[in-house]
Amino acid sequence: MAKKARQRISYVLDVPNSQPGGHRLGVNGLDIDKDNAILYSGGRDGVVCAWDVLDMKKDASTHADTDPDAKPKPRSKFRAQTQAHTHWVNDIVLAQNNSALVSASSDLTVKVWRPLSESQPQDSFKIGQHADYVKRVASPRGASWVASGGLDRKIYLWDLNGAGKILEIDTRGEEVAAKGSVYALSAHHRMIANGGPESIVRLWDPRTGNSITKFVGHTDVIRSILISEAGDTVLTACSDQTIKLWSVTAGRCMYTFTMHNHSVWSLYSEHPDLGIFYSSDRGGLVVKTDVRGSLDDLDHGLSLAVAQEQEGVMKVLAARNHIWTATSTSSINRWPDVSTDANIQLPPTLRHRRAASAGTTRSRHPQAASSSSSPPLSSDSAAADRREVPVIPAKSILRISNTASFPEPGDPGSEIPIESDSSAPEPIYHLPEETIEGQFGLVKHKLLNDRRRVLTLDTAGDVLLWDLIKCEVTQSYGKRHLEDVEPEVNTLEAVAPWCSIDTSSGSLTVVLEPVNCFDAEMYADELTTEELVEFREDQRINLGKWVLRYLFAKVIDEEIKRDEAHRRLLNDGVERRRVAAKRANAPTSIELPSAAAAFEGADPLSTPRVHGGQPPPLTPGLAIGMASPALPRLQDVPESAVTPTSPVERKISLFGRPSADISSKEDYFSGPVGSPEGTKQTGGVLGTPAEQAAAEAKSPGGSEKDKDGGNGKSPSTPFGKKFRMGMGMGMAKKMMRSASTATAEKQAAVDERAEESESSSSAHEKEVDDSFFGVIQRIRNEYDKQLTENPDKLVETKITPSLPNDTPVLKLPPGTKVIIQEETSGGSANLYQGTAETVGNDTDMIEQRGPMWLGEVLLQNQTPQKEPAKISFVLQPWDSSLPDLGAADGNNRLNANRMLRVKKILAYVAERIDPQPEEPDPSALKPEEYLELYCSDTLLPNTMTLATLRAHIWKGGNDVMLYYKANGRKEIPNKRPPGQPGHAGQAGQAGQAVTSSSDADESVSAIGAAVAPASSTTAA
Repeated sequence: MAKKARQRISYVLDVPNSQPGGHRLGVNGLDIDKDNAILYSGGRDGVVCAWDVLDMKKDASTHADTDPDAKPKPRSKFRAQTQAHTHWVNDIVLAQNNSALVSASSDLTVKVWRPLSESQPQDSFKIGQHADYVKRVASPRGASWVASGGLDRKIYLWDLNGAGKILEIDTRGEEVAAKGSVYALSAHHRMIANGGPESIVRLWDPRTGNSITKFVGHTDVIRSILISEAGDTVLTACSDQTIKLWSVTAGRCMYTFTMHNHSVWSLYSEHPDLGIFYSSDRGGLVVKTDVRGSLDDLDHGLSLAVAQEQEGVMKVLAARNHIWTATSTSSINRWPDVSTDANIQLPPTLRHRRAASAGTTRSRHPQAASSSSSPPLSSDSAAADRREVPVIPAKSILRISNTASFPEPGDPGSEIPIESDSSAPEPIYHLPEETIEGQFGLVKHKLLNDRRRVLTLDTAGDVLLWDLIKCEVTQSYGKRHLEDVEPEVNTLEAVAPWCSIDTSSGSLTVVLEPVNCFDAEMYADELTTEELVEFREDQRINLGKWVLRYLFAKVIDEEIKRDEAHRRLLNDGVERRRVAAKRANAPTSIELPSAAAAFEGADPLSTPRVHGGQPPPLTPGLAIGMASPALPRLQDVPESAVTPTSPVERKISLFGRPSADISSKEDYFSGPVGSPEGTKQTGGVLGTPAEQAAAEAKSPGGSEKDKDGGNGKSPSTPFGKKFRMGMGMGMAKKMMRSASTATAEKQAAVDERAEESESSSSAHEKEVDDSFFGVIQRIRNEYDKQLTENPDKLVETKITPSLPNDTPVLKLPPGTKVIIQEETSGGSANLYQGTAETVGNDTDMIEQRGPMWLGEVLLQNQTPQKEPAKISFVLQPWDSSLPDLGAADGNNRLNANRMLRVKKILAYVAERIDPQPEEPDPSALKPEEYLELYCSDTLLPNTMTLATLRAHIWKGGNDVMLYYKANGRKEIPNKRPPGQPGHAGQAGQAGQAVTSSSDADESVSAIGAAVAPASSTTAA
């Protein structure tokens, strides 16, 4: 069985006052359904939103407001959203005639959302998964499949109808495999194009996955790709600040556009031949380029700087006289489009120059001239003609390439200065016509020392304080610097790391790994609980187990119900067997004994006894043996055979004892004859079989039968003795060796059979799944085993979740998201996603996909075994004012659990320098009331732990030096009391054990076990 990937649990805390409608972080993906006038957006918060574009509706013109002084109404309205992913959404695309929206995410998944569906319009479903971040998705118009590419250097084709993976294409680089990552992707019915860090554009056949060709020419990361409707032209944008036009038939670059001064990030076009396209770059510039009618001489095309964003534009989109831009902010801006038809308002000198260039082109290429006079496309509709056409500033006209003659820099008539190449162009529009506002997301965090609270900073500049256990915001500090608030709320503590924090998706995500999520503890007396709970003295609470207990509280409730139903079926069978057994043993008639048969002096009301109150007859084989000499032995019957027994007893006597015990004993003739050596006779009365077995075990001759046993004579008879004495010493030694060898062989055979039996029983144990359900299987196997051993005993539950005194009750927000993830080579993949309110309904899915360690924690209150961390320290008296605790060998190093408090160390000191009477006085001072502990000349609080004082007081890597002294409230003689050894001997009597992290009840009497001497090899 392959090793299962490690799984972890994450939970996401709800942002306060968060409402649907808007992203919390930057927007990476845009697409539009022009038929239904719906704009879609995918953000870094993992959310995919749908927006109604009101003025694109068919009846928008009939309801237009004609009052020029009226306040402009919103042109976009929130429609719906889905929390599709737990990480960034890197790209989205509409597919299947705009009925499905496919998203690619850094959570390694490809999901489809059908917002127009009548059933479950809010849910998204996974259709594919990569081994690393998924960067791009693409789908041809009308196709039933979608292509996805990512950092795992793979392109997958997924069936949108649920058939799974259709095709896999390996895009690894030729020279450097890692450079084959997919950063740009475009799909056509006849080809798929991709690019990335390799700077090579590769074309693939979507039917076979074979390579068609490749284009070499870019010098940096390729960011975006477009394919013409005919599939004969490819347009690519690159971080080398260029856009290239490639001919598939010619297999080479046809033109290079250089109108951008920054890395080009996005391309968009609705033109079938890519004659009009939009581009955006890292500097925030949005450019519209029109090369219609000049495809054979692209130098005469027109390129305009339409808009300027404050951030780099991740995605640009255009439709029906509007341009939408997505940036690293949570808002989406909409800009008016600019018509590039013949009626464009260019400066006079540039208009004539462009007309002259266009005339030259028409004279050389009549077909191109006819195409330039074709009707405008949907992006330049008739509504644009009715709107006032702005005059294009000269600085907004960009030089389309380094070889273009229009406009020519330095020409006095062009009104463009020579230095314009290096200066930023002036956009036509400086402000958007509408902004779709986003929400505020978290961008920065700081985990405090107690590791239970987190400070966060959001995009609005507000600082919030979160409680990771209660999953809520406890305080808001307004618009302040996070670094200024931290000293005000941080505490002097040192807690073991038990979780990690992630705010990359704009929300506060807490990640629990099985290797350390149960390492952190806190003392129960530091809690403020709503309900009164009695805790043990110095009880500690495990933080990881505490929060998991109530994140999955509804799963525990559901499992308890299922366990009750399962045990009910088992116990019904037990009841039926009990009833059947009673009926099978029921007598056909009952005869009451007469009064004369009752024993004398019995109460008439007492229950009649069998046998008339007389002792029952003796069972054969259990009577006391005769003291007279035994009868002659029967043929093939051992002399040690007892009175015939019942079949059951016979079986026990044969199989319950080793065969070596069944040996010949002293016979009748051995009684009156004394041994020559004068040994004492051991003959006597035979007892019960148990006594006989004991006697046989003590008999030195009962281990091996003599060879002459078949003749009915024991070696201890005079004849046997005489025979042995007549033999040589060599023969006697040989016989002794043979006997011992035979005994060893028999013993080895018995041991081997026992080992085989154990291995056979362990091999027949039922295997369980390595999942949450495996814990349930193991519990049910214990039920079956109990019924096998005790068929008439009712089955009691084995589900034992933690109690409120171990994990105090938490009332978590119902919307707290719960995620089960699995580690992969490129990150983590989601196996399950729900909320604290809905996990109970998803119990079946959690059983199959949840890890086994989670089931053990929730259902059996068992955490993975782990050696507690220890800290070494040295205890010495302050200025020799009190007796020294050093041992006779001078070793005064000790170690203890990192969570041990100062008051327990003082109790350890008091045990040795000020022993308490056997009956302590209740009014006597506690050790922490008359003793003090110092470290680095600092008085330590009684509740400080060893971990805290080492991290914040000692601040060193060697053994912690601690000094104890009296505060004067109690007189302590500066001399060790008589009979009080050093700590080494005392701790040795206590077992030299370190208290377990699960045992929080450290009484003063057990302090010797809590603080143990550290050997010279103990690590600090």
